[in-house]
This record gives sequence, C-alpha cells and structure tokens, in this order.
Amino acid sequence: MKISQRIQNLAESKTLQSSDRARALKQQGIDVISLTVGEPDFNTPDYIRTAAKEAIDAGVGDHYTPAKGAGDVRQGIVDYVERHSQVSYTPNEVFVANGAKAVLYDLFQVLVDPGDEVLIPEPYWVSYAEQVRLAGGEPVLIPLDANDGFKLTPEALAKALSDKSVLLILNYPNNPTGTVLSKEELQAIGDFCVAHDLLILADEIYNELMYETLPNGFSIASLSPAIKAQTIVVNGVSKTYAMTGWRIGYCLADETIIKALAKFAGQVSGNPAGVSQYATLGALKVDDEAVTSMYNAFKARRDKGYALLTALPGFELPNKPAGAFYFFPNCQKAAELSGYDSVDDFSLALLEEAHVATVVGSAFGLPEHLRLSYATSEKQFAEAMARIRHFMEQKMTD
Repeated sequence: MKISQRIQNLAESKTLQSSDRARALKQQGIDVISLTVGEPDFNTPDYIRTAAKEAIDAGVGDHYTPAKGAGDVRQGIVDYVERHSQVSYTPNEVFVANGAKAVLYDLFQVLVDPGDEVLIPEPYWVSYAEQVRLAGGEPVLIPLDANDGFKLTPEALAKALSDKSVLLILNYPNNPTGTVLSKEELQAIGDFCVAHDLLILADEIYNELMYETLPNGFSIASLSPAIKAQTIVVNGVSKTYAMTGWRIGYCLADETIIKALAKFAGQVSGNPAGVSQYATLGALKVDDEAVTSMYNAFKARRDKGYALLTALPGFELPNKPAGAFYFFPNCQKAAELSGYDSVDDFSLALLEEAHVATVVGSAFGLPEHLRLSYATSEKQFAEAMARIRHFMEQKMTD
C-alpha cells in the first residue's frame, strides 16, 4: 500500500513513543511510573466542568462556529490576555484551534514557503522541526550552552540568521529545560527581530507556570508596540488548567495572519469542538483558586524533585528550572556508570528493568540528556527516583 514520501520522512514523536511503551507495559500488569508526557495529573477544575455542562444544556456550541473560533470565546481570550499579560488585542486578532500543537502546524502552513528557514533554539520541543519540514521549510537549529542555562542571545541569533530566515521560534518557559529569560534578555531578542524583520513565534503555553525571573503570565508581546507587531503568541489551556483532553489552543497576531489561518482551517479542520470552546471561556473568565492550587503544587514538586534528582549519581542539572514542569539533566555519566554507552540505551533500560519511563534527550536535539516530567504526584516522583537509584546501584555492583 502506498504511503506518501512526506509521511515516510516524518519522524515519530519520541515523547508519544515513550508514553505508548509505558502504557503497553502497564496493560501487561507491570507497575510503570511514567515521567514522559507533559500532562498535569490533576483533573480539570470543577468550575470549568460546570461551564461546559451549562453550555451543553443551553445548546451553545451545538453547531458550527467560525473556523477561527466563536466570537464570544475569542473576546474571552482577549480579556484574559489583557488581564494576565497586559497586552491588548481585538477578537479579530485571535485564532482558536484543536490544541496549541494544531495552532503551530497551521501557522507553519500559512507562514512558511519551501526553502524558508525557521530558527529553532536547541534543545527544542519535539514537533517544531518536523512541522516546519511538513511545510517545506528548513529548520535551522541554534545550539545553546547548558552552563548558561540554555539561554538564547542576539549573538547566537546573528550567527544563525540568513537572507532565508523568516521566523524565530521562542519557547519560554522552555520545553524541555524549563528555562525562562529575563525581561532584559527578551527585550534584546525582540529588538533584534524587529531590526531584522524576523517574525517571532512565541510559544507561551507554559507562561502561567513561571516560578521566578518573570511575573507569572508574562508575554514578550508586552515589551513594546514594535515587538508586539512582530510577534505571534501561541498559548492554550492544556497545562495551566489541566485541560489536555479538551484540545483547545489559540494564537494572537496581526489580523492578516489570523485571516490566513481562518482560510486554512476552513479547508482543513473547520472550527474546534464547541463544548471545548465554551469550557475554555469558563476557564478564562475567572481566576479560580483551583488553578492557584495546581500552580503551588507544581512549584513544590519542582523544589522537592530537584533535590531528589540531583542526588542521583551522574545526573547533572546545575540550574533549577524556572518554569514549566520538566527536568532536563545531562545523564551521560549516569549511563556510563550503569554500563551503557548511550543515554538512549540507559533510558530504555530504566523503562524495561526499573519500570520508570523517561523521554530521551535526542528527541529534543541533545542525546546526552533525559527529560523527566514532574507533573505527577510527589509520592510517584519520589518512588521513581528510588527505583532509578536502586537500578543504578545494582548495575554499578554487577
């Protein structure tokens, strides 16, 4: 059976590969602790569920909405962004889709032509490069220094810039590192992009999970009118509101870009699910204590988890992540201490023998690292660290 060359060339998502393997082992009755997918272990807060039920009972969302999202939902996003990030938009500058991943895919399709270069700081979220390639673009990776906390600088940007560069992907807090830049650092990057007419795709899906450095909810678009005009903000409700299954993401950008996105969605996906849109509106209308409670839990998990993780032999993580809910330690020494040449092999052994699922750093461009999510309970994470320690001690004494 013929499968297109485009799909044959597409790399599989290693985060989903890891979580799928962990799920398969669990189905065999094996007690696997998964630290793979970036998904809060909390249920969607009750006030959001109530909003969804009320929308269903009222018949709101039963029918098609505009391809870019319902008008009152887009207004709700505008109000939320102004309240949390101090940036003003109009509903015509908002596009809503089936998750932030879909928003990103749509953006690359409408912004990138074959041969265009998209600048991607490394390490990077697994789907950026593949989605760029699907649009015919060329991902240009910008290596960043772990000793400097994987921070992007204008100097690093200048080295990667060419006359084919059209877009910079700026993800903060970063997945997988949790890195957050300061206002001054973001200002310098924003000014560079304005000066070189380089669009900024600001993936801010974790910007309500910042624990220091910047105010929670901060957006680069708030720094100046010129930077805002050059920026496309991508966000969603999956991480902050524990709504991964509701599949709603959105972006804010110049109306010309929003019109192009709506045109594309009209032929490809249509509107996102109505009930999910109105659950999102319910989530964004109020600042509920349930959301604050989840934030505080993530911060506490980070602090306790960091101490446990860095106590493992060979797990090197000099900086505590300032946002999101991931650790991204260099584990090359840990792998070698355990008798493995590569971290990929070490990760596989952790899954098959210690029954702890992680994501290999090669998925993010750095094969000496592992990504471990702490979006799980403190008890589960502590047990995972104990299993890894026991596994390594056995290997080191064999």
